[in-house]
Amino acid sequence: MPALFSRFRAVRTLAANLTAVGLLALCAATTADAATPPASRPQGVPARQSPPASDEAGKSALDGPLFFQLLIGEIELLEGAPGAAYEALLDAARKTRDAQLFKRVTDIALRSRAGDQALIAARAWRDAVPTSVEAHRYLIQILVTLNRLPDVVEPLRSWLSLTPTDGRSTLIALLPQLLMRNPDPTAGARLLDDALQPFAAAPETRLAVRIARGRAWLAAGDRDRAFTLAQEANASDPASDAPLLLALGTMPQQTRAEAWVVERLQARPSDAVRMVYARALGAGQRYADAIAQLETVTRNQPGFASAWLMLGALHLELRHGAEGASALENFLRLTDSGSTPASTPADSAEAVAHAIDGDAADTPEQARMQAWLMLAQAAEQQGDYQRAESWLAKVDSPQRALEVQQRRASLLSKQGRMAEARSLIRQLPESDDDFARAKYMAEAQLLRDAKQWAEARAVLAEAGKRFPDDVDLLYEQSMLDERLGRLTEMEALLRRVIALKPDHHHAHNALGYSLAERNLRLPEAKALIQRALQLAPGEPFIMDSLGWVEYRLGNVREGLRLLQSAYRSRPDPEIGAHLGELLWVTGQQDEARRIWREARSRDQSNDVLRETLVRLKADL
Repeated sequence: MPALFSRFRAVRTLAANLTAVGLLALCAATTADAATPPASRPQGVPARQSPPASDEAGKSALDGPLFFQLLIGEIELLEGAPGAAYEALLDAARKTRDAQLFKRVTDIALRSRAGDQALIAARAWRDAVPTSVEAHRYLIQILVTLNRLPDVVEPLRSWLSLTPTDGRSTLIALLPQLLMRNPDPTAGARLLDDALQPFAAAPETRLAVRIARGRAWLAAGDRDRAFTLAQEANASDPASDAPLLLALGTMPQQTRAEAWVVERLQARPSDAVRMVYARALGAGQRYADAIAQLETVTRNQPGFASAWLMLGALHLELRHGAEGASALENFLRLTDSGSTPASTPADSAEAVAHAIDGDAADTPEQARMQAWLMLAQAAEQQGDYQRAESWLAKVDSPQRALEVQQRRASLLSKQGRMAEARSLIRQLPESDDDFARAKYMAEAQLLRDAKQWAEARAVLAEAGKRFPDDVDLLYEQSMLDERLGRLTEMEALLRRVIALKPDHHHAHNALGYSLAERNLRLPEAKALIQRALQLAPGEPFIMDSLGWVEYRLGNVREGLRLLQSAYRSRPDPEIGAHLGELLWVTGQQDEARRIWREARSRDQSNDVLRETLVRLKADL
């Protein structure tokens, strides 16, 4: 009896607190969702009739018992009994066929992580209000989350049919992202193939269908099928950039994609495509090739701010300090408040490029901070430490604290103040393990840049005690062991990295190159480097290693071809040293000197270049 009295008192209190307007909004029988006019249904989807949720025109279906039932459901929820609330409110939703009430019940189940109950509510919602786009969306999301993919096809086709023709392609484009919630991307791609089949031939959706299917198969790792769908999409609409952007996503593993995209760019130039192409080249460390694409973009559209930012970053990677600074200052001029019109001809290209690779997540202020940091780096490369500090002083962000201190530490190190430099990094408070690990890496890099190999190795050894199976730390330790002549330890660490992470292409490449450099076990060295190249096709440093091992094996012509290709993609001093040596031994000494002079102009302190010139007694 006391429990019943308590429940009655709770009902009375809740009823007193809830306004009539609030209750009617919760229980309204006719909703905007339910009133949505029916659209054409896909073949095989039965029509469902929703009887009006009112007894007669203008009269609400909310009566006394139903009102009390709703109150009980809400009280159960307030008292921490979501299961009882779900049962009461679902029964009320079925009686009223009210879309908002169905949504509330489904949300209660989802918040309680009751997937099966959420599915029951969403299906009841879709049955009661078959024209509800929101009901379809909820139902599909729940089915995907529960990995009930075979059940997704019918509601997905129904949802697409309910969508107006002019918005259907947009919805289709979003489907691959929706299916990413499923743990089996291959099953998701197959589902999309099946669900989109009725829309594949329609002129207004055939392009979107092929692009969506291609993105799903790309997420599943089937780059060949994604590339084929890109070609089919291009045939259906040669004027669209979307097929080329999809094809670029298959690089570098799909070796035909790049040539295909370049051929179409020559026939129909697109700055948006060039931008994404440049990013793909940059990701593969093909910096010189990426710069060529970005220079074309900035000539065509000087107001394309993102292109200038990326151009500056790539120039700095190649130690082109002046060119990098110029590009970054252009970026800052374009993004200064009020310095440019509200829209520029580059806007559409920039939007497309951002949509493809996610850069839109960066705010304008974040991008400007990145530019300031890179300008500090450019000034440092040019020896202007005061100007570098002035750029760093502009960056005021806790998230960038380690980057700023690392750059300041580098400035101190170059002035012979290493103890202060290391202290700057070490004194930063550690917010979590990731930040602690980053501090170790930053301090070790500082010491490496100063060629203090033993001290850097000691820092990484200390980090290794705290993070014993971190492959990045192990790899960096191996590179320092190589510098210190501890080759047995280096090989052991690299083999451990490969065991922990078999697709670590840097480890395969480093081990293969080390064997080739010492003229040891050359067939094994070549196999290791070839495996690295399979994992990262076209990567210039791996091409350099393969060219070097071919030279060691006596295949001088093939080695020269590979080294020339690597140097064109990334004119790094070390690659230049190797290329110059092969040119020298094949009698092309003037060309070798030209390459070496060019490499030395980028980095006079490069150890490989200096050793090569001394060993060959080359006079530049």
